[in-house]
Amino acid sequence: MITMAGECRFLEHVVVPEKAADGGCPMKKLLVAVTEMFVLAVSLNLLYGTCVGAEEFRGKWKPLWDGKTFKGWHTIGVGTWTIEDGAIVGRKKAEEKEFGHLVSDDVFKDFVVRLKFKVLQGNSGFYFRVEEKGYSGVSGFQAEIAPDANTGGLYETNGRAWVVQPSPEVVKKAFKPNEWNEMIVAAKGGDITVWVNGVKTAEVKNDPGRREGHFALQLHGGNDMLVMFKDIEILEPEE
Repeated sequence: MITMAGECRFLEHVVVPEKAADGGCPMKKLLVAVTEMFVLAVSLNLLYGTCVGAEEFRGKWKPLWDGKTFKGWHTIGVGTWTIEDGAIVGRKKAEEKEFGHLVSDDVFKDFVVRLKFKVLQGNSGFYFRVEEKGYSGVSGFQAEIAPDANTGGLYETNGRAWVVQPSPEVVKKAFKPNEWNEMIVAAKGGDITVWVNGVKTAEVKNDPGRREGHFALQLHGGNDMLVMFKDIEILEPEE
């Protein structure tokens, strides 16, 4: 659905009437199914047509992480990654000057990703369209995650540095310190948009940066780190 100007929220779920869900009247079940499909289609078309310009993004969200193992991901650099209570937890000591990353095995082009994060110590980020090279281990776009400032900004590691640095006012409106936050990153061609808790924090159009690459979660060099991620999902264009 579309909310205030500059803000976008995703359709989380459609409430199914109890009887239909439990095998009640067939007509009710059919009505519920049709209603779900209609509401989802309208919501996605409104959302992506207005905020991303990517009407071909349809279908169901798919997990990027299975919630139990690190299948489909690999680590580079320093720090430790564990799975605790259904979340990925990253830790690192400040004396470790090297960076650490949890990197997807697969590469991706156009997508919408949503995830939840909680940052308690240190500077982190959600990387996308990156390649494994450069002094920090990866090069490419990063949606910034930090405990105090710049969360939701768009940064290009081993490139232009800040592409979009959000104002303190935007960060204050969007980010909840020491709590779980939702981040959404939408990328279609050169158009990229980042939201934190439904507030648009960064947007670029026709950007010349990389158009495909890996996803990665960051442990920043020289920081004491404690950051958590969960519910990482992706929506890709129809082929």
